[in-house]
Amino acid sequence: MSENLQGKTALVTGAGQGIGRMVALTLAQRGADVAVSDINLETASKVADEIRALGRKSEAIQGDVSKAGDANATVSKAAEALGRLDILVNNAGITRDGLLMRMSEDDWDKVIAINLRGTFLCSKAAVRIMAKQRTGRVINVASVIGLRGNAGQANYAASKAGVIGLTKSIAREFAARGVTANAVAPGFIRTAMTDVLPDKVKEEIMAQIPLGKLGEPEDVANVIAFLASDDAAYVTGQVLAIDGGMVM
Repeated sequence: MSENLQGKTALVTGAGQGIGRMVALTLAQRGADVAVSDINLETASKVADEIRALGRKSEAIQGDVSKAGDANATVSKAAEALGRLDILVNNAGITRDGLLMRMSEDDWDKVIAINLRGTFLCSKAAVRIMAKQRTGRVINVASVIGLRGNAGQANYAASKAGVIGLTKSIAREFAARGVTANAVAPGFIRTAMTDVLPDKVKEEIMAQIPLGKLGEPEDVANVIAFLASDDAAYVTGQVLAIDGGMVM
């Protein structure tokens, strides 16, 4: 694997498991030192240990990205522990699914708070550092659901569509400072969340995917690693769907 992130530092939120964990490990495998943020310190610490085993520096940070104090502290701790901050991957996210007519305000507010407000708060704290460095990469994990909507996921779709609009705005505001901002929009990726789906639901999902299979966390991590690298220096304000062709 190419070590095209040698000398770079990164912060990945929601990195205690699933896609976030794979993103953190992939960035480390490609040479970056990586701070691991999660609401669960135990899982974050395990991932940080895996990164150190790869010979990279790491720091496990506990925090709730929807709280301004936590978001600011997380970014500050990451930059302090690693010496600088070159890459921010806003991956932290949740779902609270339900049909619109039955969706509680609390389920709406919680999803927007973590998925959209959290991305805003962490990005705001990180770009302050990156703008001074005159270099940086902000990579936000959106979703194909933010591009196409989905029955039973109005809150999630709205949050991820918001992340896409936020990403484009960051890209326009900070391009002159050498900071790029891009989003990835994963489709159905094989994680603990999809493993529990009934076989019939999985079959219905497969029928919507031209490549005929679920994606793997590595598929998302590899695209994020590209966007984090100098190979993507001229890419900003883009949304890359990692979905096997679902929304082509």
